[in-house]
Amino acid sequence: MSDLRRIREGWEALERERIRLLRQMTVQEGIRQYLALQRALEPQFQQTEALFRPQRTAYLAELQERLSRLERWRKERRGESA
Repeated sequence: MSDLRRIREGWEALERERIRLLRQMTVQEGIRQYLALQRALEPQFQQTEALFRPQRTAYLAELQERLSRLERWRKERRGESA
């Protein structure tokens, strides 16, 4: 059982480090990471397009809304009108 506990503790430490690194990432770095992943997975996306189209469409709509909110927030911080 101690092996399982060490694995769990190691996994939790890895997750904490992942979160720490993500928090340090800028929006631009996050977008670059996302696009790199998109390019790497594009062949699989194309093969499963019909199967996962509704989920992908919903995700892309959510992403577009989040980016719009981010842009409005950035404009508000700069004192520009939305």
